[in-house]
Amino acid sequence: MKFISWNVNGIRACVGKGFLDFFNSMDADFFCIQETKCQAGQVELSFKGYEQYWNYAQKKGYSGTAIFTKHTPLSVHYGVSEDISQDEGRIITLEYEDFYLVNVYTPNAQRDLARLPLRLEWESRLALYLQELDAKKPIVYCGDLNVAHMEIDLKNAKSNIGNSGFTYEERAKMSELLASGFIDSFRHLYPEKTDHYTWWSYMNKVRERNIGWRIDYFIVSERLKDSIEEANIHAHILGSDHCPIELQLHL
Repeated sequence: MKFISWNVNGIRACVGKGFLDFFNSMDADFFCIQETKCQAGQVELSFKGYEQYWNYAQKKGYSGTAIFTKHTPLSVHYGVSEDISQDEGRIITLEYEDFYLVNVYTPNAQRDLARLPLRLEWESRLALYLQELDAKKPIVYCGDLNVAHMEIDLKNAKSNIGNSGFTYEERAKMSELLASGFIDSFRHLYPEKTDHYTWWSYMNKVRERNIGWRIDYFIVSERLKDSIEEANIHAHILGSDHCPIELQLHL
């Protein structure tokens, strides 16, 4: 099965920048997007053979997630509990016979770290949710997780220590999650690969010089590690400040 995840940074804008061509070329079983930045009825997308599930933020032009899938789920769940995850449309979970698919757009701690306490609370609640699901059946957890886990995951690690997305606290939360029975699929296959990023600032020529961060992930239950066939980063695909990532699983 082929999974794609992409923070599109506004689906309406991305549609005008090649989204449809990439979507059709991938022929994915599951295509997850984050930061849709739209409300119901503001964009009409129809793909033959795909069902679609949207979680809209209450605030217009902000956040939001969606999943396009060829496979009808057993159940669909939006959010985790009565918290920001529902208000901001950040989580969709699809249940299947053999696994759960969890598509997430993680809150940014903000440049001044004003939202770091909320972010850490989010991480704790989400980790519990993922562990509850994992106790029932394996999970595929993907999306823009807004953290570069290790120094290898961003270009200028030393100068970014303590900055949003690379604080010790955010990185520790990722380490705790992985230690609880999950693996980073890309790092599982490519533990030493450098200069592979999924997000670049819009500042002048930053992407051309590949000064980026790897903050988009496919994380899977550890017992699925032998099912991982490939994990790709499509850095050449434009249309957003993030690029799409891909996971191929034998399920």
